[in-house]
Amino acid sequence: MGPLIPNGVIPTEWNFVIAIFIGIAFGYILEASGFSSSRKLAGIFYGYDFVVLKVFFTAVLVAVIGIYYMDYLGLLNISQLYIHPTYLWSSIVGGTVMGFGFVMGGFCPGTDLCAIAIGKIDAMAYGVGILIGVFIFSEFFTFLEPMFDGSYLGHITVVDSLGISPYWFIFLFSILSIVLFYIADLIRKKVKKVFY
Repeated sequence: MGPLIPNGVIPTEWNFVIAIFIGIAFGYILEASGFSSSRKLAGIFYGYDFVVLKVFFTAVLVAVIGIYYMDYLGLLNISQLYIHPTYLWSSIVGGTVMGFGFVMGGFCPGTDLCAIAIGKIDAMAYGVGILIGVFIFSEFFTFLEPMFDGSYLGHITVVDSLGISPYWFIFLFSILSIVLFYIADLIRKKVKKVFY
């Protein structure tokens, strides 16, 4: 849990307990924000609702600014953070498959579980589809493994790829977010409203 467990503020045994409470709080916030509706996520692709875009861009900005402030204050060492390795082709193919799934079903895995928890039948069908996809992937993994492990780029970040200071990247990403929010509002005003 952030810098608290490594610095001895919270014992390691509390890690999973805190994770459960964070998960419950996250699910509650998703439901309270209306993210359990498939129309909410699909709204991005059809141009009538950009709340998901705004929420996730804001979350990324808050997280990255918070991480760099904690590093500045000595509460966190950025060099010790785990960076997931990048496999280019599996990321492209997996992202494409998930993107089509988002558009067709109107859920991502997190919002799907949230909608299942409140008894939505379309979410249950989508959840079954996810499980079928996982089963098919696992059965054909030996065939897909060369693509899955191909184009390994290591533990890279956007900042490493662009070769700029992380602080400049945060500033530019903030400007980009404001521009995207403005464009999203312009699109939403031109698209027929959907009430749900």
